[in-house]
Amino acid sequence: MTKTSSAAPTVSDHKTEHTDQNQAARKPLWRRLLPLVVLICGLLAAWSSGLLDLLSFDTLRDNRDQLQELVTSKPVLSILGFMAIYVIAVALSLPLGSVLTISGGFLFGAVLGTTYVVTAATLGAVIVYLAARYAFYDVMHEKAGSAIRKMEKGFSENAFSYLMVLRLIPIFPFWLVNLVPALLGVKLRSFAMGTLLGIIPGTFVYASIGDGLGALFDQGKTPDLGVIFEPRILTPIIGLAVLAMLPVAYKKLRKSKNEASSDE
Repeated sequence: MTKTSSAAPTVSDHKTEHTDQNQAARKPLWRRLLPLVVLICGLLAAWSSGLLDLLSFDTLRDNRDQLQELVTSKPVLSILGFMAIYVIAVALSLPLGSVLTISGGFLFGAVLGTTYVVTAATLGAVIVYLAARYAFYDVMHEKAGSAIRKMEKGFSENAFSYLMVLRLIPIFPFWLVNLVPALLGVKLRSFAMGTLLGIIPGTFVYASIGDGLGALFDQGKTPDLGVIFEPRILTPIIGLAVLAMLPVAYKKLRKSKNEASSDE
């Protein structure tokens, strides 16, 4: 009887198969860009429709009685509607965060307003993160130079701490901090938790302003959006940011000590 011999698969065969699988799994460019295109179209529609002028303190002041009555008579619908508007605003990167956060404090109080805003803002940020990661991460990862790869590695190792600092201290726009972690390979869990926890202090400040907004309206005044940068407010927030960076400093110190001991 003649035996039929079959050659065992080689390493090169596995690599070829793996490459073919990656190429097959790679989506067409239009499909990868579709989520971002939808968000950009929504942003342009919001700008052109005058939505930014509608969502303002003037509108809130002129409709305060109706809005407060709606919150009282239909609380669940009011909460869901407010959170939906906030999620959409963040997902479309509309510059309405401060106004909507103060409105949340005005309608629901400082504590509940903070809760609803933080939840909705995190959901909106995750939408932007996923859209950017789906569209650009693989392409950027393939074409990135050594400097970008080194930055990606360093950011990913301490992603939670870095995100906490970026969220606590509003040095960069909120939408930019949604995009960059997606392109640097930050895990979704770290991004979501860093965003959720990092925006709580600033959100509570603005929601507390909203809680007293009725008195300002009665005086014919509008809130000061720059209050977050006052020393009495910013100092404790910077303190939290320093605490968030302590694990990073500890890792670097420990690494330098280990390298010094190995050299000896």
